[in-house]
Amino acid sequence: MTDELLKWRSEFPILDKAVYLISHSLGAMPRETYARLNEYAETWATRGVRAWAEGWWEMPVTVGNAVGSIIGAESDSVVMHQNVSICQSLILSCFEPAPKRNKIVYSELNFPSVMYVYEAHAREGKLRIETVASDDGITIKLDRFLEAIDEETLLVPFSHVLFKSGFLQNAKAITDRAHEVGAMVVLDAYQSAGTVPFNVKDLDVDFATGGSVKWLCGGPGAGYLYVRPDLQDRLEPKTTGWMAHEEPFAFDTELRYASGIRRFLHGSPAIPALYSAQSGYRIINEIGLEAIREKSVRQTTLLIALAEEAGFTVTSPKSAADRGGTITVGHDDAGAITKELIRREFIVDYRPGAGVRISPHFYNTDEELELVVREMRIIRDTRAYAVHETAGAAF
Repeated sequence: MTDELLKWRSEFPILDKAVYLISHSLGAMPRETYARLNEYAETWATRGVRAWAEGWWEMPVTVGNAVGSIIGAESDSVVMHQNVSICQSLILSCFEPAPKRNKIVYSELNFPSVMYVYEAHAREGKLRIETVASDDGITIKLDRFLEAIDEETLLVPFSHVLFKSGFLQNAKAITDRAHEVGAMVVLDAYQSAGTVPFNVKDLDVDFATGGSVKWLCGGPGAGYLYVRPDLQDRLEPKTTGWMAHEEPFAFDTELRYASGIRRFLHGSPAIPALYSAQSGYRIINEIGLEAIREKSVRQTTLLIALAEEAGFTVTSPKSAADRGGTITVGHDDAGAITKELIRREFIVDYRPGAGVRISPHFYNTDEELELVVREMRIIRDTRAYAVHETAGAAF
């Protein structure tokens, strides 16, 4: 089969040295990122403080627009922050809970860092949290999630794709239910942006957050925040900083919020991270999400078949409509198998209750999927033989 997307493979140096199947955790670095970081260093070295006025100051918005084009956002509706935890805190700071509108709804499979933000605020007594339970530790029943969202719900911060299992949640149904009862949603697109096509305008989400570390191949320190345009001038974040001021260089002691998306900025931005993130965004935008998703579905389907043929249990959803780009493979020795795979330069990871997490991206070959499953089978069988021999020696 001809795979047109493999023409991008040479742009990712680590692929020459390892079977890299961990884009759900840290996407491979584009070769161009060397040049972008050198550009940052050269700009700092030659322009010094003038660099702020020559582009640095605008980068949280200009780089945000590159992310916006991936998630279907309008121009100037995305700003860059360090990470999702900061974005979630900033969103929450826009609201004052009332006795009849103080509930936060999310699932027990939400990313823990997000839950920490809301749990910390709930200790003050103004918020209460309703956690939607999972029956299997892998998926969340949609009906159960929707039932938890009622007229007392303030915010629904939920993951588009669950980090642990790759389960793809119905973002439109959750958003529609929240709006029906007057609540707002915060879509965490960390595990979907860059591999699952979606459009924040079509979904009508109020906020979306995510980061560049994973499928966007942008590295750490470049989180993003989308705010629906009609909300931007209505909200006043209490978690804020001087970049959110209408005239930051006036050094006014009274905060006067900037208009539009800039009022959702914070303190001084992490400029090196914004430089390093741009190469991945460019590549994702150039390839297009539809082509990436088509290949992802094909390869994850192949991976499921290979794993099951080798006698492993696939714990992630079997239906392509219900999963993102990650396949989880369960085994009693999954943690040990993962450790040995990494030692052999097969880069994957492990999550308790799910198993080995394997994530092909547009730059991976089908042969790499065959190789990783073959290696897993060899490790499993070798360990089983060793246990058998040890047990036999005891007699």
